Amino acid sequence: MELFVQSVISGILLGGLYAAIGVGLSLVFGIMGLTNIAHGSLMILASFFIMILSQQATGSVILSLILTLAIMAAISGLAQGFLVNRVLDKGAEPALLVTFGIAIIIQNALQLAFGADFKSIASPFASINVVNSKWVVITGEYLLNFIISVAVIFALHFIVRKTWFGRSIRAASSSVVAAELMGINTKRTYVLTMSLATMTGCIGGLLVGQTFGFYSYSGMSYLIIAFGVVVIGGMGSIVGTLLGGVILGVAQLLGAYFFGSGVQILIGYLTLLVILTLRPRGLLSNMTRK
Repeated sequence: MELFVQSVISGILLGGLYAAIGVGLSLVFGIMGLTNIAHGSLMILASFFIMILSQQATGSVILSLILTLAIMAAISGLAQGFLVNRVLDKGAEPALLVTFGIAIIIQNALQLAFGADFKSIASPFASINVVNSKWVVITGEYLLNFIISVAVIFALHFIVRKTWFGRSIRAASSSVVAAELMGINTKRTYVLTMSLATMTGCIGGLLVGQTFGFYSYSGMSYLIIAFGVVVIGGMGSIVGTLLGGVILGVAQLLGAYFFGSGVQILIGYLTLLVILTLRPRGLLSNMTRK
């Protein structure tokens, strides 16, 4: 029974991290209708930036994160403005191929620069148990990940729902033509949206780097996790991403509890298939883009 409770609690906390990985992907899809294949690679690129800056320049993970947020916002904004925006009007496939090309370039550049060795970002919370009882053990790392992830998701939800910029991106997501007739520069909105989504990915990259570590080619692995989270929660739903992350995390760890750790990923994605059978658009989908 203790192991069951531990699996559920750990799954919920892991789901928070999964949500941080996927929320940027959900935001971009909800606003642009774009499946950003480069999302995972951009996240891992941010992990490398944070690791290098903290080790070689700043000596501080927090300061390195702040610098990385600025760097990655600029990189993703330029990629959106000069590459993706040019093909968005030509249909879904060209933009999809552009983001796929960006992902391949990032992955190969990282492998050339850093090799295929395992990397990680040092964390002072990894060896600290916040709760250590008969029923459950909660490490400081997992609890902090969950708190940060929830904070990021609700901050993003506030931006989208309560700010002028949020109103402009919601208008662009509902109807591009109507938004442009109201004077909204949708291309610039897309650039800012991509930068914002990538900044959330930077935070996900920090949490992943501290919790699991990463390789130069890890981007595609985390992209698959992001897809699972976003599809369960509902494409375009920010809060749904948190729900999707928790469901996927709990399903994986309960799968490990009942059937063994070797099939926990399989159980997670079987859960995804069941949910899609019952709710093809996800649990909280708010897609209305035209």
